[in-house]
Amino acid sequence: MSENRQRKELDLAGLDCAYCQSRIKEELDLLAGVSNVYMDFSKQTLTIDTDNSDAVIGRINEIITRHEHEIEIREKIVSKTEKKVMLLVGLSCVNCAADIERSIKELEGVKYAGIDFAASKLTIETDEGTDIASVLKKAAKKATSFERGIRFIDEEFADVAFEYIEKQRRRLLIIRLVSSTILLIALLIAKPPYPLSFALYMLCYLLAGYDVILSAVRNISKGRIFDENFLMSIATIGAIIIGEFPEAVAVMLFYHTGEYLQSIAVFRSRSSIKSLVDLRPDTVNLIEDGEIIEKDAKKVFPGSIILIRPGERIPLDGTVIKGTTFLDTSALTGESLPREAQTGSAVLSGSVNLNGVINIKVTKAFSESTVSKILELVQNASSRKSASENFITKFARIYTPVVVFTAILLAFVPPLLFPGQLFGEWVRRALVFLVVSCPCALVISIPLGFFAGIGVASRNGILVKGANYLEALNSIDTIVFDKTGTLTQGKFTIKSINPVGISSGELLMLAATAETYSSHPIATAVTDAYSGDIDHESIERYDERYGYGVIVKTKEHLITAGNQKLMEKEGIKGFVRSDDSSGIYVAKDGDYAGSIEIEDKMIDGSYSVVGDLKKTGIKNIYMLTGDSKRAGNAVAKSLGIDKVYCELLPHQKVEILEKIKEDIKKKVLFAGDGINDAPVLARADIGAAIGSEDALADAAIEAADIVILKKDPLMLVKAIKIAKSTKRVVWQNIWFALIVKAAVLILGAGGLATLWEAVFADVGVSILAVLNSSRILKMHKPPVQVL
Repeated sequence: MSENRQRKELDLAGLDCAYCQSRIKEELDLLAGVSNVYMDFSKQTLTIDTDNSDAVIGRINEIITRHEHEIEIREKIVSKTEKKVMLLVGLSCVNCAADIERSIKELEGVKYAGIDFAASKLTIETDEGTDIASVLKKAAKKATSFERGIRFIDEEFADVAFEYIEKQRRRLLIIRLVSSTILLIALLIAKPPYPLSFALYMLCYLLAGYDVILSAVRNISKGRIFDENFLMSIATIGAIIIGEFPEAVAVMLFYHTGEYLQSIAVFRSRSSIKSLVDLRPDTVNLIEDGEIIEKDAKKVFPGSIILIRPGERIPLDGTVIKGTTFLDTSALTGESLPREAQTGSAVLSGSVNLNGVINIKVTKAFSESTVSKILELVQNASSRKSASENFITKFARIYTPVVVFTAILLAFVPPLLFPGQLFGEWVRRALVFLVVSCPCALVISIPLGFFAGIGVASRNGILVKGANYLEALNSIDTIVFDKTGTLTQGKFTIKSINPVGISSGELLMLAATAETYSSHPIATAVTDAYSGDIDHESIERYDERYGYGVIVKTKEHLITAGNQKLMEKEGIKGFVRSDDSSGIYVAKDGDYAGSIEIEDKMIDGSYSVVGDLKKTGIKNIYMLTGDSKRAGNAVAKSLGIDKVYCELLPHQKVEILEKIKEDIKKKVLFAGDGINDAPVLARADIGAAIGSEDALADAAIEAADIVILKKDPLMLVKAIKIAKSTKRVVWQNIWFALIVKAAVLILGAGGLATLWEAVFADVGVSILAVLNSSRILKMHKPPVQVL
């Protein structure tokens, strides 16, 4: 945000029209002097970054009140914050990550700090007036106090730097491991006398594990005891004390070798996940004064014209103004078939231009583009931890100290209580306990598993806003669908015109005049069907009643157009309620003038969605709609939906949902089109917005917990299958790690396991768990593109 801009939050008391909200946001997005426009319909707020000038503020107020003249605008200035995302190269300890995050949050001036271990990323926000560069220096110092060798790299330069530093770190580690291994083999073969052998073994030991010992000492001095550094140090030092020098060195070598292999597995998993969502080009071909200039995408603003050649990825959202082509949208939606784009077509960033050359007029800035929102959503999703992650974190805090104290008892109690027992033998068994107690396999593989699940879901066009929501999909018992735009296409056509006392042409003209400013799909069907000209100058007052319809005052007539409830509410003469009709009812000057019956086609996937959902374990499927009972019951019957509620206003949908939640007493998912269902999406345990990516780009990405960028309810089935696969892999890791560790603990206590088996139970299991988590990336791949 530039220095002369402020972030303002406007309370829009009286905002009750979701379509008005979408029109307001569209105009504000294109208004010079504003950026980062975000409207929350359920909270009736608008957050916006704006030049603090009277002209811009006046235009904002004028746009809002023109669409919703009864809105009361109350303004307050929100404190400026600065946000920075840093990559933490070398971060390999999950417990350390939690400690680093906690310590950074305590720094003065820090408003928010969060570490995503799976992505090795720190997100930090500072209060107004705070020098973020100074805060980052302090944060880096805090980080290195917990884990040596961590490097802070700005996310903008992370791709090259991360790989370079990781390779350098691994190269140094390999040199240490090879040198120590050669020296150890030489000692085992040569068998030098004791004083020399001890010195050489210590040199070999320190070469292999000096960093582990230093980290353990530093952490102990700060009161942090139970981590892998402490456990490995105590175990190997104990081995040295009882005279097992080769074993102490070998265990440290094995530990570091395992850590090295584990870091490679994690790095490759992160890279694979990143490649799933790496959709955003950094530069654009900008057309200025007839010339093509390569420019930073961040510096291109709405209204600019850009050129997209065949094979290039579209960098910014826009509208095609020249040319025809086919687009590969699979990276956004998982859709395998290419989509045609021609003059007037809306196109989204992240799509790939397959054949033709097209010119696009940019409609959204870089930070507001669809792909930017998707990337931010996916990359930040793992900061919302699942119940499994929270469980393992709490479990590890209890489990490790318990095993450590058990090891102490195992080392000293048997030799004291039972004569003839060798102290050295029981110490050896206790050392096995210490090494096994490290919960790395659990704490690393679980967040990585959910991160992979979120990544592969996004590759299929399913955006999950957190690991908690992905896991919650496994507990869903009931799904409640909206009808229009979710199960039906939402593209209405006129079925019949039924005038009363006037001609069909006049009835259509009255309805088109009333609906001329509405963006509701039914209104669009009416205005598209009317071929005449509408005299906009004659409209003196336009009043949209959210959930009912519109009342328009022209110079000649008062036109009322909407549903049956609006006719009853306005006391229209001659109107008789009927359950056998669905569409728009029209009145002229208080007298009923007839109805226009509308029909809507089903989405292909709707016919099989109920059966497929029930195969995944969903027990109850309901539908809510504002349509008539005839229309609602017909759709529900054709799809096999268990129960349908008809003729509902938006607030009544919320009331019905609350009643369903109370009756079911289990988690309920609501699936809607994400535009006019914001209140009920917010009140559901999980809100899923389903629709075409261009329709959802503005509203639904902000409104729902899960966003499906394709108008196909069957994608909800895929989302549940991905969630179940992810949970299955995660719990495989948990049980595998616990069973192996329990087995080695028992064998160690009985003297049947050595430190070698103990290290495998720690590092080896971690590697296998990480590799198992990476299998999620190969599951549920989108279909191969067909050209």
